[in-house]
Amino acid sequence: MTGTLTPVLTAHWDEPDSFTLAGYRRHGGYQALAKALAMQPDDIIAAVKGSGLRGRGGAGFPTGMKWGFIPQGDGKPHYLVVNADESEPGTCKDIPLMLATPHALIEGAIITSYAIRAEQAFIYVRGEVLHVVRRLQQAVAEAYQAGYLGRDILGSGYGLDLVIHAGAGAYICGEETALLDSLEGFRGQPRLKPPFPAVAGLYACPTVINNVESIASVPAIVASGAAWFAGMGTERSKGFGIFSLTGHVTTPGQYEAPLGITLRELLAQAGGIRAGHRLKFWTPGGSSTPIFTDEHLDVPLDFESVGAAGSMLGTRALQIFDETTCVVRAVLRWTEFYEHESCGKCTPCREGTFWMVRVLDRLERGEGTDSDLDKLLDICDNILGRAFCALGDGAVSPVTSSIKYFRDEFIEHAKRGGCPFDPAAATAWAGK
Repeated sequence: MTGTLTPVLTAHWDEPDSFTLAGYRRHGGYQALAKALAMQPDDIIAAVKGSGLRGRGGAGFPTGMKWGFIPQGDGKPHYLVVNADESEPGTCKDIPLMLATPHALIEGAIITSYAIRAEQAFIYVRGEVLHVVRRLQQAVAEAYQAGYLGRDILGSGYGLDLVIHAGAGAYICGEETALLDSLEGFRGQPRLKPPFPAVAGLYACPTVINNVESIASVPAIVASGAAWFAGMGTERSKGFGIFSLTGHVTTPGQYEAPLGITLRELLAQAGGIRAGHRLKFWTPGGSSTPIFTDEHLDVPLDFESVGAAGSMLGTRALQIFDETTCVVRAVLRWTEFYEHESCGKCTPCREGTFWMVRVLDRLERGEGTDSDLDKLLDICDNILGRAFCALGDGAVSPVTSSIKYFRDEFIEHAKRGGCPFDPAAATAWAGK
């Protein structure tokens, strides 16, 4: 694996007019759409399957396979829904993509809709990012005016309407079926599956739901070919992806690289850990993935390797923490988020996250005991695999992994009667 970056989606983010139609077309924008409309829809699905593109929203499900699940000739309307409700703590790739090159997403949505025989598509955007909502609306208006949306696109006879829908800021609406309920005007809560969205999704009709980065990658695959895309990455995790480096790193930012690159290679591109400090722990895919430590610096960042090492690649949100960070406090803050964002539909998640926060808070303040760690793990065990959706499992991941790698730090809080990383507590302890 090479540490060379592969800017495709991010190639023109530094240009001041990259978000405009003129700026996008200057670098070949919408040429892939013209090529796709001359192809048969099934051939596009086959090309995406052949590319090996896997969902870039965290689950990593093969994109072309998902498209192939849509029944054809069923007499029902088909829908495409782009999940742009990016709200996982640490995840920050889709928002800059939509801000810098919204037309890449729009072109991908048109090609995808044509492939699955959909005439209506939605982009569900997190409502708080109003600047992104407005930029998408502007880009959609430009696309309609240029004839890329609406009836008879580029004289092909195919038509598509695209709607930008702003959510109301619920993390649970990042779960695909809760997103569908929200889009239909109901309270966003996950649905029982089966039936799966491919059969009964939006308005009980066949629906494809994909992440922003997944859909934005489609034009490049159509333009350059499946073999080009599959030539990057690893054998089972093909292509490129955006890796978001945040936290205690010299140059935080978005680094687009082949899947399979390591954190050590990415840190070399980003100038390493901030001066005078060392890596303590990090997340490979956002706060809902089990944490890694410095012993995992050379784990290839692909779906299989990260999974084999005990975590998940997720959204490739690499949150970097140095030795000044209290892991107990960090995990407490994450768990407070999950408690607040639990939709309350199922008991394991609703009650489990509540009690995890209470126990973690006690431990962080130095009032806990060794038995509290066992209680915490017992609560995690009663959430994992028992919650209605993946939010519960995600809330458990940072807790169990932090105890696995930093159990002594939890115990040190109890010994000192407070956080050893709190200057006031450390001074008080030193005077004893």
